[in-house]
Amino acid sequence: MGEKELSRGAAEYLVSIRFGERDIARMNELSELARQGKLTSQEQAELDSYLHVSNLLAVMQSKGRRALQRSAHARMASRLVCPSRSESRSKS
Repeated sequence: MGEKELSRGAAEYLVSIRFGERDIARMNELSELARQGKLTSQEQAELDSYLHVSNLLAVMQSKGRRALQRSAHARMASRLVCPSRSESRSKS
């Protein structure tokens, strides 16, 4: 069974999702502590959670971008194959 296609709205929403400024600042802080070897086990778990969500978001955004590309290609193809009604009337 094939993968269901995302609606255009869902795809656009997924592509638009970003981490907030506070989350980005916290990820940078945790990353710096990790580079210095100073993370507590709780901070490591927090950083791991951020990385997990970031990876999941990257996968979902990739699916969103692919859905938008397929949607754009389908619209272009339908215009080439099926001219609009006004064009077909003017040719009659």
